[in-house]
This record gives sequence, structure tokens and C-alpha cells, in this order.
Amino acid sequence: MRLPALFLSAFCALSALSALPAAAQTYKTPEALLEALYSYDTSQTAESAPSLYSPFFSDQLNARFQDDADTTEPGDSGTIDFDPVISGQDGAATNVEVGQPIVLDDTAEVEVTFKNSEPVTLYYTLVKEHGGWKVDDIANQQGEYPWSLSALFDGAR
Repeated sequence: MRLPALFLSAFCALSALSALPAAAQTYKTPEALLEALYSYDTSQTAESAPSLYSPFFSDQLNARFQDDADTTEPGDSGTIDFDPVISGQDGAATNVEVGQPIVLDDTAEVEVTFKNSEPVTLYYTLVKEHGGWKVDDIANQQGEYPWSLSALFDGAR
């Protein structure tokens, strides 16, 4: 009688762990974080999250998205009205290549290239927090309108 109950409780515990969102994951390397980010199904993000990518963003970056959402009038677009991970409104990142990170203590800089109807190069600033790597900023220095999330948020003040 006890053995089936033990198996059932172990099965339930394992099922609950496998259902945890990416937020519960810790990425031990910058590459692991960015590979997970580019394979992430954004429908897994809680509706109350400040960004579709909140599980991958640093506390500071999530706070900036939340502050922006809190100060945006209902029905209006926030400061970031595009998907920063694909650097556009639509499409998907294909042929993603994560560059070699430059790590200095608890920060890292990484170049990510991919195709989204045209070649895109993004520059990620990562920080180590809560035992793993998180995205602290994203920048696109190409094209007519270069941007970084931090500069866009700073300009919105």
C-alpha cells in the first residue's frame, strides 16, 4: 500500500518540476543563456511578467520594463514597441550564432548574429545574478537607427 503512494508522490513531484518555467532555470554560461533565449517559447511567460523574456532578463532590466509598463497609459505602446531579441516587429531569428563571450568578473559581452529577413547582429550585456547569467542590455549598432534597451529607456524619461 505504501509503495504505490510513494511512487505516485515521486511522479507528481517530478511532473511539477518539469512544468516549471524557464525562470527557475539557472544558466551557468553566457552561451547557455543565449541559446535558451533563442529557443524560448514566449507563450510560457506569465501574463503578469514585465516582458516576454523576463525569465532571461536581469532584475534591473525587468524593473525597467515594469516601470515602463506602470507609467504607460492603458492602450498605448510602451517605450519598447518591438521584440528586442529579434530586433524587429515580426519574424523569427534563424541561423543563430552565439559568439565567444568576453567575461570580466560578473559581466559578459556577447555578439549574437542571425537572420530575420536580413542579417542582424545584436550585442548582449550579461550579468551574473542569482547563481547564473541574465541579460542586462541588448544593443543593435547597425542600420539607420541604432539602439540599446538602456538608451531607449533613458530617452523615455
